[in-house]
Amino acid sequence: MKYVIVVLIAVGLLFACKKPVVAPMYFANPIDTILPPPIDTIILPTPTPTPPPAGTDTASKYYLALGDSYTIGQSVLVEERFPVQTAKNLTALSVNFLTPEIIARTGWTTGNLINAISATPPKRQTYDAVSLLIGVNNQYQHLSQDQYSTEFTTLLKTAIGYAGNNPKRVFVLSIPDYSVTPFASGSNKALISSQIDSFNTINLNIALQNGVHYLNITTSFREAAADPSLVAIDGLHPSGKEYKKWANLLAPMIKAALQ
Repeated sequence: MKYVIVVLIAVGLLFACKKPVVAPMYFANPIDTILPPPIDTIILPTPTPTPPPAGTDTASKYYLALGDSYTIGQSVLVEERFPVQTAKNLTALSVNFLTPEIIARTGWTTGNLINAISATPPKRQTYDAVSLLIGVNNQYQHLSQDQYSTEFTTLLKTAIGYAGNNPKRVFVLSIPDYSVTPFASGSNKALISSQIDSFNTINLNIALQNGVHYLNITTSFREAAADPSLVAIDGLHPSGKEYKKWANLLAPMIKAALQ
């Protein structure tokens, strides 16, 4: 009996000391990278261009500006030149003008401009608008008014030719009166002003005889006598502000001529 008890005790101790069997742990396989299904290529319809506002002239227009320092815009930024501002205004008026071609240089007389056009003609044979402003250096250099009359007539006929022989697309601007500027201090301002008027009488009469448009900007620039902001930093030429006034007058004239 004692033997049976001892055996049972030994068996109990054996099981008590044996570590429990733990079921092995199995980890799931790493998650496969899942790519989204391919997206079919979608061809979007080509948007219909927005039409320009009614009345817009979409054809490019060309502007030729002939002159001297007033046309090249001495002492102002390129974008402040009156031909450039005029073209910008025309675009705002729904007339698509490209950057103007300018043949002008400070100090040029009518004779200088004639020679320049002869030596280096404009890039195109025909322009939609041509402006001509020349003569202040004829007056300043004490050249005769008879010479001015002859040479201005030559230049105007040249301008008409580059406008497709259409005088209604040519625009003569009067000569500014520089007697109102600081440059003329100490000079005979009354004489300068009188002589400018005489030269302008000549270009006005020639313009009328040839059926072209005429824009008097002399009166506008004379306002500089009381408004220094209308004069450029060189104390002689118009400022961009003054040129803007000219452009505001010239652009509607050009638009009307093209209709």
